[in-house]
Amino acid sequence: MEEAADVPPKIPRTDRGRRTRRALLDAAASEFGEKGFYEASISGITMRAGVALGSFYTWFDSKDALFRALVADLSDQVRDHVAPAVRDAPNGLAAERAGLAAFLGFVRDHQEIYRIVDEAEFVDPASFRRHYAATADRIQQRLAAAALRGEVRADVGEVHAWAVMGMNVFLGLRYGVWTQDAGIEVVADTAEDMLRNGLGVPASK
Repeated sequence: MEEAADVPPKIPRTDRGRRTRRALLDAAASEFGEKGFYEASISGITMRAGVALGSFYTWFDSKDALFRALVADLSDQVRDHVAPAVRDAPNGLAAERAGLAAFLGFVRDHQEIYRIVDEAEFVDPASFRRHYAATADRIQQRLAAAALRGEVRADVGEVHAWAVMGMNVFLGLRYGVWTQDAGIEVVADTAEDMLRNGLGVPASK
């Protein structure tokens, strides 16, 4: 990208500024989601947002900077959408089920997230890695806390967290983006059952 990934974002200090920045991010999600990074344009984004071109540069130095901010924003939206469901779950495995169900619901309403995050692997690899590393870290922390409570096996770690995240990502792709031919609760129940009981045939007594 044109700029270093560690350039701090421009944070609005007024309600009007926050509304304008939010409108630009929402418009960018639609523009990038429909056209991809390279075909998307700043003018197209500002038209969607209903703001003047000059307002764009108040908050973002370039299309690259906006894309980077959008990936971070989408990652934060997923986190904030999933957090209440996870927090209200009665135990660790139920939390992973609730998190998946909430994620599937988010994806069905924001299918563009897959195109944008996938494109980030090539447009801004640092943002791509941060998105998945942060997600896996949250799962790992939940699993570790569940292990301390005796709700999951004691040796859960990073590999388990990335495996759970990988399952969630591809279930979201299959049942949130490609088609919605299975109910969210059915998918979440099946995933929870696999986490709880595995895939092996139970040993006969």
